[in-house]
Amino acid sequence: MSGDKPGIRIDPVTGEILEEPPAAMPGVASIATSIAAPAPNAVEYSVSEISTAIKRTMEDTFGFVRVRGEVGRVSTPSSGHVYLDLKDEKAVLAAVIWRGTASRLKIRPEQGMEVVATGRITTYAGQSKYQLIVENLEPAGIGALMALLEERRKKLAAEGLFDEARKKPIPWLPKVIGVVTSPTGAVIRDILHRLSDRFPRHVIVWPVRVQGETCAAEVARAIAGFNALPADGPIPRPDLIIVARGGGSLEDLWGFNEEVVVRAAAASDIPLISAVGHETDWTLIDHAADWRAPTPTAAAEKAVPVRAELMAYVHELGARLLRAITTDMERRAQRVLAAARALPKPEDIIGMARQRLDHASTRLKAALMHLAQTRRTRLAQVQARLSPHLLRQFMATERQRLEPLGQRLAQAGRHDLAQRRQRLMSVLRLMDSLDYRAVLKRGYALVHDAETDTLVTSAAQVRPGRKLSLEFHDGRAPARAEGAIASKPAPHTRKPKRPRGSASSDDGQGSLF
Repeated sequence: MSGDKPGIRIDPVTGEILEEPPAAMPGVASIATSIAAPAPNAVEYSVSEISTAIKRTMEDTFGFVRVRGEVGRVSTPSSGHVYLDLKDEKAVLAAVIWRGTASRLKIRPEQGMEVVATGRITTYAGQSKYQLIVENLEPAGIGALMALLEERRKKLAAEGLFDEARKKPIPWLPKVIGVVTSPTGAVIRDILHRLSDRFPRHVIVWPVRVQGETCAAEVARAIAGFNALPADGPIPRPDLIIVARGGGSLEDLWGFNEEVVVRAAAASDIPLISAVGHETDWTLIDHAADWRAPTPTAAAEKAVPVRAELMAYVHELGARLLRAITTDMERRAQRVLAAARALPKPEDIIGMARQRLDHASTRLKAALMHLAQTRRTRLAQVQARLSPHLLRQFMATERQRLEPLGQRLAQAGRHDLAQRRQRLMSVLRLMDSLDYRAVLKRGYALVHDAETDTLVTSAAQVRPGRKLSLEFHDGRAPARAEGAIASKPAPHTRKPKRPRGSASSDDGQGSLF
């Protein structure tokens, strides 16, 4: 061990003690004296005893130290502990961060980062080495944080998380707004007050810590939680997410520069507004968000329009619509009046038609009287030429000629009537076979929705508690769906139809052909 503090130094050649241990370490002094004083009856110590003495000396001398250096190798096994090296241009110091301490750190150690580690020096007897047990880790100044921030920004930008093409448009008037922020700060009150002034909306607050070692994990879980809400669940799914925090230093806002927060914002399916800090504050979540607001109040203004302005605009549109309708009606009325002046009067049209009807009626009466007189004259002339004997003979001949024709006509009528009756019966039998009530008589039933009286054709349409109506062949009966929906049975495999004329394998009769 070197340095400006007291400790044990032994010459590796002669075994002589070069520097005495402090008085507070009598155990170490006795061990060193025993090693340094060669004597035939010297007490022998085990390796564990020497290692324990060195460990006690190291921990008592360097019980609290602050070490500044560059992070070298970083190893994170499955145990959750973090093993790393702190180095400068001349030396390397091994360090370990236990799992409980690592979970509380504000920053994660990365290779090349310049940090200040606070802890205590101890030894690891299993490898004869000393190491630093880190209890706190912080960046070595604002310059180191800015360098780390720039390096992380370039890395995430190379992955395409900040591309403008992947950013989603902000909804014009969201029904539900999710806010990720601290429930006790002034930020949530500013947002709610601004929303109330502009256009009140349903707001769901996901409380998180906006500063500290758990800030990044809580914000990332809140964004993922809002996205995981079902659209028809008991908690409405937001149409817009606002991640908000007031101003602060770079260290205070560091949680919003963590990769887990940036990746959660980039993976959000819901449009996201970042309102972290004031106008001059920029964090990595601002680049991944769909829109960056300079302040939380500006985020609320971007989220909703002004209701009073919308109402005034709607009234203006209504007045314009009323004026347009009135102008159009007046123009159409003028066109109707102009067209009416060009048309003849209905009385003139009807009067002319009535006159033509009267003239035709007079001519028709005279024509009928003339036709009747002409036919009466011709009939008298025919009667004068025919004798009663010739008339009876003519009538008998015509009767004999017409009787066979009448019989054939009657027979043809009966035959046609029988054919039509047979066709009608066939059609009736076909209708009976196609009537769904005939199927219902065999034990089937139709399922109707009791409210809409629509036919239910699939089990997937039936939800538990739905009111149904079962139609049988002789009437309907009410029903209600209960329990889970049964799975669809396997389709029945029909036996292949035997071709016509093929021989049966059961009757033993072969084919004659």
